[in-house]
Amino acid sequence: MDESTRNQASRQLNIERVNPHPYQGLNQEQVKARFHANAYNKKVESSTKSIKDIVISNVFTYFNGVFAVLGVLLAMVGAFKDMMFLGVIVCNTLIGIVQEVRSKKVLDKLILAHAPQAQVVRGGNIYVVDAEKLVLDDIIILEAGAQIPADAVVVEGSLAVNESLLTGESDEIAKNPGDALMSGSFVVSGKAYCRLEKVGADSYMSRLTIQATKSKQGEQSEMIRSLNRLIIVMGILIIPIGVALFVQSYFINEGSFADSITSMVAAVIGMIPEGLYLLASVAMALSATRLAKRDVLIHDMKCIETLARVDVLCVDKTGTITEPGMQVYSFEPCLTGETEREALLDELHAKISDFAAALPTDNETMRALQAYFQKTTGKKPVQISTFSSETKYSGVAFENATYVIGAPEFVMRDELGKISGQIEEYSKQGYRVLVFGEYKGKLDGKRLNAKVVPLGIVMLSNPIREGAKDTFGYFAQRDVEIKVISGDNPLTVSVIAREAGIANAQYYVDATTLKTEEDLKDAVDRYTVFGRVTPSQKKSLVLALKAKKHTVAMTGDGVNDILALKEADCSIAMASGSEAASNVAQLVLLDSNFAKMPSVVMEGRRVVNNIERTASLYVVKNIFSMLMAIFSVLLMWDYPLEPTQISLISMFTIGAPSFVLSLEPNKNPIRGHFLTNVFLKSIPAGVTDFLAVSGLVFFCREFDVDLECLSTSCTVLVGIVGFMILYRISKPMNVLHVSMLVIVILGYLFGMFFMSDFFSITAITKQCAMLTVVFAIMTEPVLRYLSIIFDHINERILERDKNGKKTSL
Repeated sequence: MDESTRNQASRQLNIERVNPHPYQGLNQEQVKARFHANAYNKKVESSTKSIKDIVISNVFTYFNGVFAVLGVLLAMVGAFKDMMFLGVIVCNTLIGIVQEVRSKKVLDKLILAHAPQAQVVRGGNIYVVDAEKLVLDDIIILEAGAQIPADAVVVEGSLAVNESLLTGESDEIAKNPGDALMSGSFVVSGKAYCRLEKVGADSYMSRLTIQATKSKQGEQSEMIRSLNRLIIVMGILIIPIGVALFVQSYFINEGSFADSITSMVAAVIGMIPEGLYLLASVAMALSATRLAKRDVLIHDMKCIETLARVDVLCVDKTGTITEPGMQVYSFEPCLTGETEREALLDELHAKISDFAAALPTDNETMRALQAYFQKTTGKKPVQISTFSSETKYSGVAFENATYVIGAPEFVMRDELGKISGQIEEYSKQGYRVLVFGEYKGKLDGKRLNAKVVPLGIVMLSNPIREGAKDTFGYFAQRDVEIKVISGDNPLTVSVIAREAGIANAQYYVDATTLKTEEDLKDAVDRYTVFGRVTPSQKKSLVLALKAKKHTVAMTGDGVNDILALKEADCSIAMASGSEAASNVAQLVLLDSNFAKMPSVVMEGRRVVNNIERTASLYVVKNIFSMLMAIFSVLLMWDYPLEPTQISLISMFTIGAPSFVLSLEPNKNPIRGHFLTNVFLKSIPAGVTDFLAVSGLVFFCREFDVDLECLSTSCTVLVGIVGFMILYRISKPMNVLHVSMLVIVILGYLFGMFFMSDFFSITAITKQCAMLTVVFAIMTEPVLRYLSIIFDHINERILERDKNGKKTSL
């Protein structure tokens, strides 16, 4: 939306702009007037598709169009019995619509219950409301961790803001009264009262969202990309092959128009993977619904598949390994004897109390300090510098002295050796250690550059999350490597990581020693624990792991995790942390229970593994039908199967089994590439089908066997191979799989014997029956040896990929 359009929209609103007092805000009449004028912070798009979009996307597909054309052609020649496949297509479409609508309703309820909220001042009172209920000129209160919901201007207070999600630059920008704030950026530190200048579609983030909608919809997982590629190729091929079959049958073989149409339709519907895309969509939608019922919110459906491929999980210490709450364990004066210690404790306690009282409660550390240090003397600050994840300190200037508190390495710098013994002693016990000291320079919000006189050490602690040890053990058993990336002291983090049961946690490094990109790339192989990591380094570590061909998931809960969350293949946020982190992440643990991560990852594995193996059932039919169609065209023979027979085979060897297999548990690690795996599993059965049926057709013609029963014999052969491949992909056999096989075989036989007229099944001659038995017996060794060959090829490819990853490491 350009400037002139926005001005015109403002005139159409017909509301008077106001500058309310920051502590008073708008009154109720002003709020109502803005809602009535549509000047509220309405989202420009829903995170889920509308019901209309769901119906359109399921009904108006390319292949549904092809099926409609085929149906019209069959109706023209009166072959209504051969239109059975249309019933299957209608059922598939309805199932897809129903499942997506059900999933949408569950997700919409979850999104509504956990919508982004903001503190707003109205009528002199402070309320917490959904971000969508904010109106133009509202006064909102922004603090560390909040994502800015609409374009605003600072009225009172000051903030450090990170606009990396909008600009790509990770620098923290100071915002003072009169400075503009862009929606979509997030607050790193500070507190301010701000007036909303542009809301809804007028805001900066909304305009970016509108521009990015097309590209966002284009982002797809490997599985969906592969399925789309397969469908596009098949969609292109069926047209010339279908035309060639009709021309060959009608014009060259001089068959009837009706027979030529039915023969062509049989070949074409065999080449269309009509249920495959539906199967993937339904499986993904059901997974999202299952996760929603476990208080896991999916922002991006592709992350379900990505989770299945994760082999490195990056976690933060606070909020992931440990509980998010923090408490002060103890504090000690620096470099004192026993006598001096007792005398200095009260004085140190008072200084830290005044210091903590002067700063806003904008992070867990400050909450812990303010809860513990409460013996204030009433000193008034003249300047404050709130905590920054880049500089890792907070500062307060009083009239007679300036004090700072923060990470020892960042506060003491070159003089850290003076108190390193004390720091290491407490770090080895797993405490987070902060240094409190007097700063001899002037606070400017940047890294400290003047001398700091250490006065005291504060020890903070976080309890290990319940179930964390079992969770990390679970990942270790399933070849998912853990990397701990934290802003805390590496020794402290290492101790806690070992206590939580993380493998190789004894290998740790201080990220301040990693100066170059090469250092980072080398470190991701050698170390498990990374301490003193800045937000930009977190991002670089994730990128370094991805460069090593790893699939990386990142969990986090704070603003310092956002850059890394954005770059990870799959990003997971704890809802108890920063709102901005939850908004950026693809997946949010609404109850912040990290112990749910194994079940979330296993849900992803279930989807990909099951769709991969059931996809091979569909592709077997496609390979066979295409080879058979080309064979028929080249030899000028009619296609040997009829549409109803294709429907019978598809129903019991593909359709029904695929839905059963796609929804069962599957915890196996993902190996290789989706499309490669599918084709290498499908080619043996597809080629076996082709060799058996083409051989039967050839011999029947050479030995003048009655061709009237040929299509029935071909139906028997294709059915036998179909059940053989179904048995192979159903392994290991269990009660469910055995029951499924028995039911589909009985259903197939019922159709053959009791609905023979409907499925065009006729009696066959003794000669044809003998040939059918011979070729049926031959299919087993052909399928077995072809499967051995292609399994070997698949293993070689997987081994090559594995070695390639090792080489890159």
